[in-house]
Amino acid sequence: MSREILTVVETVSNEKGLNPEDIFEAIEEALVVSTKKRVYTEQPEVAVRVEIDRDTGDYDTYRYWTVVADEDHEMPACQLAISDLDENEWSIGDIKEEQIESIEFGRIAATQAKQVIIQKIREAERALTADAFEPRIGEMMYGEVKKQTRDGYIIDLGDNAEGYLSRDQMLPREQLRVKSRINAILYHVNRDNRGAQLLLSRTSPDMLIALMNKEVPEINEQIIEIRDVARQPGVRAKISVKTNDHRIDPVGACIGMRGTRIQAVQSELDGERIDVIVWSDDPAQYIISALEPADVSSIILDEDAKTADIIFTANDQLARAIGAQGQNVRLASELTGYKLNMMLEAEYLERQQNETKAYIELFYNRLEVDEDLAQALVDVGFTSIEEVAYVPAETFYDIEGLDDDAIEMIQERAKEVVIADELVKQQNMKEPSEELLTMDGMTTDWAYKLAQRDIITLDDLAEQAVFDLEDIEGLDEKIAGELIMKARESWFNEE
Repeated sequence: MSREILTVVETVSNEKGLNPEDIFEAIEEALVVSTKKRVYTEQPEVAVRVEIDRDTGDYDTYRYWTVVADEDHEMPACQLAISDLDENEWSIGDIKEEQIESIEFGRIAATQAKQVIIQKIREAERALTADAFEPRIGEMMYGEVKKQTRDGYIIDLGDNAEGYLSRDQMLPREQLRVKSRINAILYHVNRDNRGAQLLLSRTSPDMLIALMNKEVPEINEQIIEIRDVARQPGVRAKISVKTNDHRIDPVGACIGMRGTRIQAVQSELDGERIDVIVWSDDPAQYIISALEPADVSSIILDEDAKTADIIFTANDQLARAIGAQGQNVRLASELTGYKLNMMLEAEYLERQQNETKAYIELFYNRLEVDEDLAQALVDVGFTSIEEVAYVPAETFYDIEGLDDDAIEMIQERAKEVVIADELVKQQNMKEPSEELLTMDGMTTDWAYKLAQRDIITLDDLAEQAVFDLEDIEGLDEKIAGELIMKARESWFNEE
């Protein structure tokens, strides 16, 4: 039997390219399973190990017990209480074992070993595939449609590798035929031992980048850089480019003579319309370019908040900027990273007037200044009491008729208002209960934000729905659901 084990190890190792040690471990595992089934049928929790001599193929079998504290002694079949042993010789966590008679490596054990070995072969093959393809994530793969499944297609990538293209990673209305050849991006390698391993996509922005690399030599040669991509797969895309050689027009190079280059990309993407624009490090200019072909009248940026008000003088330009079903502005926003607020000039002026009126009333009522001074503060650019209180005094010098004493009085009054508001806020702040503060998964910040919504106790939290909480910063749908279910445990415990 020892020679048979060595023969199995050598044969499988040579045929499948597996590490002999992995095969020895598989046979040991199979012998353990067979021993427990044959010898300890009534005690499946018994702990057994088999040790094979790697040189001779001989093997020994051992039954073992783990030494545990008396209060943890719950499984006598594989545990020994420390009080039953010499405490000078044994410690908790030690393993006590005794050799038992080994079963033969017969048909049952061999069958079991075969199953384990097959599983290890599959695992090893998947590991090799993962090692080979993980460095290629983001690369475009070319393969043949091998088979259609319920939810997608299996793609033969050659060299015994298969990719999986699910329907949600395909272009809308796209139909593939078996034996047809396609391009797709490798976007994920699954190392788990279940499910498709090489996951492909035709909707990823990387797909458009790879196709542009293929069709535009200047991109491949890094004369032109692709900076940002936004896609509505199969419908429309925007791609921004930058030239590293000012003699070359990046947009013209990407489009090609008579549009041949961009048409080749569009054809591969089922007619997806592609807008190529020039990237700019000036956010305003970049946004204006991204909204083409609309004619922007003016733009007001908030670079900290990453928002922009885009103003148009005519309805038709506003409609063109928004695009069909909001497509153009949505892609422009995704491309530039700015939230874009589109409006007509009249609407913007009305909003400005309303904001100005609100600020004047704020300063008039809270700072107790006259309307002219309130108007002057707004004209200088103040929009809050905090700004008035803490900006340098020089900021007020543009307001006619204000001397240093008047400026100091205004700022002192503003500081009094800010401090008074803070005291009121603190007095009105509600305290979360201790049980809410200390529950598993809860943070102090979340607990106080919940308390401001009158969610003080665990019962209050348990009565909430997920959508009641998901607007709290840091609390996504998953975490909110987990906290609510944790709070509801008290109800079940009471029952």
